[in-house]
Amino acid sequence: MQEAIPTSDPAEGSANTRPVSPAVRLVGVNKAFGSQTVLDDLDLDLERGRTTVVLGPSGCGKSVMLKHIVGLLRPDAGEVWLEGRRIDQLSERELVDARLAVGLLFQMGALFDSMTVQQNLDFPLREHARLSRAERLERINAALETVDMGKSNGKLPAQLSGGQRKRVALARALVMRPRVLLYDEPTTGLDPIRAAGIDELVNKLTRDHGMTSLVVTHDLVSARRVADRMVMLSGGRVVADGSYADLEGSSEPFVRAFLAANNPGEAGAEVIT
Repeated sequence: MQEAIPTSDPAEGSANTRPVSPAVRLVGVNKAFGSQTVLDDLDLDLERGRTTVVLGPSGCGKSVMLKHIVGLLRPDAGEVWLEGRRIDQLSERELVDARLAVGLLFQMGALFDSMTVQQNLDFPLREHARLSRAERLERINAALETVDMGKSNGKLPAQLSGGQRKRVALARALVMRPRVLLYDEPTTGLDPIRAAGIDELVNKLTRDHGMTSLVVTHDLVSARRVADRMVMLSGGRVVADGSYADLEGSSEPFVRAFLAANNPGEAGAEVIT
């Protein structure tokens, strides 16, 4: 894995240091499908080496936002920046290189059912990395060890539990050594114990490897475990931004209703993997 990324505030600096730019920046992003506006003048910066959680109900624009960050969608208006580079105006060929800075954990894992664990992780390496077979295997084993799935190389996805499949999918996202990790509903479909295990992995990657993470979820229990910062979307725009305590103290009716409806209680359950 890469060395830890400095976590200094992008707005801070001194005479001897340059301010650190956000890992991801969305500026005035608008996106509509027909008459339906999904993102409405969305502004969002992701600080390096921190975990930002984006909350909101289904249909609020969370997944569409992720697709803009990896260049799968282009905004109708606004700008998308990744690692200091504007990507919404890049050609498809140029986007290939830009995307290598980002790992994406899909909601359902999206593993290839006919491939073993090792083959699933080897696939992006064969496509995008000029490495020998031994070097690829070294990366695969390191990624699997990071998510506590060592020695699972020969198994098929059908032989794994739901939590194990999520861990392997996360290892595949890590194998290209990205600087930014995007998680699309990472605990969906998991029981509370296995969901807590995934949350601990998110924290581990931030704590031990300085990963910049964006977690999209509607699960408040999970959000409270992993978030350095919480952002809530409604109608394609930010309606709250801060700590969980900040959201609890919000006067915005939608924010209060969302928190009351989800009623997470305490998130202190023991993590068993």
